[in-house]
Amino acid sequence: MKLTSTSISDQKMIPERNAFGRVDAAAHVALAGNLNPQLAWSGAPAGTQSYVLICCDSDVPSKPDDVNQEGREVPADLPRVDFYHWVLVDLLATTTEIAEGAYSSGITPRGKSGPMAPNDARQGINDYTSWFASDGDMSGDYFGYDGPCPPWNDSILHHYRFTVYALDIEHVPLEGRFGGAEVLNAIQGHILAQASLTGVYTLNPRLVEA
Repeated sequence: MKLTSTSISDQKMIPERNAFGRVDAAAHVALAGNLNPQLAWSGAPAGTQSYVLICCDSDVPSKPDDVNQEGREVPADLPRVDFYHWVLVDLLATTTEIAEGAYSSGITPRGKSGPMAPNDARQGINDYTSWFASDGDMSGDYFGYDGPCPPWNDSILHHYRFTVYALDIEHVPLEGRFGGAEVLNAIQGHILAQASLTGVYTLNPRLVEA
């Protein structure tokens, strides 16, 4: 399988229009376009009955101590954890492309609704759900795509890996509210093929200039 995009290039910076946050000189971070990127795939094997799409940032700080703190940077050697930005399941076997903005065209405080999504697909919750859990203005279930917004003082680039999985089942055996890790566990043994591309992003002005 092969995964391509007209929105992002592999190992290159993700455009602000596809991000949740952008650099702001006064406030460090401002809201960005939050359009889901265009993605297209080809070469799925015979027997494919559906697709799953997942976007995961594997560079999220494991401890919040230095995150977004003035005069400090999140150290590069801090252990990192996964943060899921998009969980989309039950894409029809006839689907080979997702248009930019088809599943997200802006930021929705308290999250977009779900799990039902366009084209008879279903969306899981992304990890902004837990990130905003204690925020009175933003807390809620964040279904679908919400783009990059890494700590503005992180010393490393964050890598956002988009992966399409071709499955031998029509429906992922999960109901209601589910996340990326649950989907990956549920599809084990059903993956016929997969393809990925990775975009990078930062809100650290030092890294942006570099």
